[in-house]
Order: sequence, then C-alpha cells, then structure tokens
Amino acid sequence: MHQTTSLPIRLLRLGRLALHLCHGVITIARLYPRLSQPEKAVITQRWSQQLLHILAIKVKVHGAAPAAIYPPHTLVVANHVSWLDIFALNSVTVSRFVAKKELRDWPVAGFLIKSAGTLFIDRSNRRDASRVNQQLASALHDGDCMAVFPEATTSDGTGLLPFKPSLFEAARLAGASVQPVAIRYVSPGGHYCATAAYAGDTSFGQSLWAILSTRAMVVELSYTAPLPAADASRFALSDGSRQAIAAALGLSADA
Repeated sequence: MHQTTSLPIRLLRLGRLALHLCHGVITIARLYPRLSQPEKAVITQRWSQQLLHILAIKVKVHGAAPAAIYPPHTLVVANHVSWLDIFALNSVTVSRFVAKKELRDWPVAGFLIKSAGTLFIDRSNRRDASRVNQQLASALHDGDCMAVFPEATTSDGTGLLPFKPSLFEAARLAGASVQPVAIRYVSPGGHYCATAAYAGDTSFGQSLWAILSTRAMVVELSYTAPLPAADASRFALSDGSRQAIAAALGLSADA
C-alpha cells in the first residue's frame, strides 16, 4: 500500500500546482506566439518536468529515447493510463497530441492543451478520424512530432486494450517513423501503483486528490525500437506497436 501525505502537504502541493498552471497560461499567452517550435519544445519539456516534480512523480526512462527533444517526422504512440501521460511523455519527448474533443472544454488545462497545438477528435463520430488523419499526416510531413493513444481511452494500467489502427494511416501517408512507448506507474519500490489511473467513473477532482495524497510515484517510460511506416499498412503498424508496448509491459499481446 502506498504511503499517504498529510493534509498540509496536499494543500501545499495543490497551491504550487495552481501557481504552476497560472505560469503556464501566462507563458503561452505572452511568449508562444513569438517562439519557434524548437523553443516551444524546450519550454514545454521544462514545464512538464516541473509539474511532475510538484506532484512528487519521478520519471524513469528505459530504452533509447529519441535524441531530439522534438524529433521530426515522428508519431509517438503509447498506452493510455492517466491524464498525467501527456506530461510524462512531454518531459522526455515533446509532441503535439491527438486528444478527444472533450479535453478542449476543461478549465485552464483545456487552454494549455489547445495552445500546445493539440488536434482534437470526436470519438463519437467515426468520420472525424478521416479529417484528423489528414491534419495529422500534414503535420508529420511538415516535420512535426505528433502523439496518439491508440487505445482511444484509458485503462487501469494492468492490461492493454485493443489498438485502433485508423490514425496510423497518417504515419504511412507521411512516411513517418512510429515510436512506441510503454507507460507504467509504480511505487518507488517498483510495485504497481493504481493511483495515477484515470479510468472508470473517477472524476478529475478525485484523481487529482488521490495523486496529491500519494507520497511519491514513479512513471516508467519504455521506448522500443521505432517502426518505419512508409511501406507498412496501418494494421501492421498498429499490431507492431501494440506488440512492442505489450512486451515492454511484460504483457501478452493477446491480453
């Protein structure tokens, strides 16, 4: 069982988090319009690292992460456990994400996510995948680093949901490189930690309070070998990514 923090520590973390969010809003509003993408990437990486530090979450990287902070022509794909996943990935490899359109309406966080160049998809409309695929392929072709969660929803982190292959078509069209990354949240002792999981009926407030109440966590990011997309189908890219992530998590790809 994880160790919990005292109420004063939780409130202190919450206050620091609020100030950090305000700093992010001001930075985006005043600086981002004048910055190049590489400059934005540096700021995003540092801001994400600081956010995780405030929440007492340590990042541990396995495998070979891309040398560049914002690797060009790259589609990062990962399993999805928590709203923290975006910041964990951005603390190492900064990407523009494809996210469900509901996130756009979140207070403060929605502004930050939208201003970071996120592409929003309507998961309830199957035709919307075609529109997003075109935008995604164009961004990858132009040299952006993009990221998707092909499970299309969060899990509790103990298993792996089926991958939806539709958005892998953009990587094929752009001739991009697909970079699978396995995400796992554990205790400082290396045991599975369910606190970060944002699944089921858990509200954002409940999730945040649980994280503030946890003394410390570790998020493990396992980078597997990149997959060239130019000569592969979206189904092959989806299956290959899922198998690589499952292996990194110690799971069966059939699970």
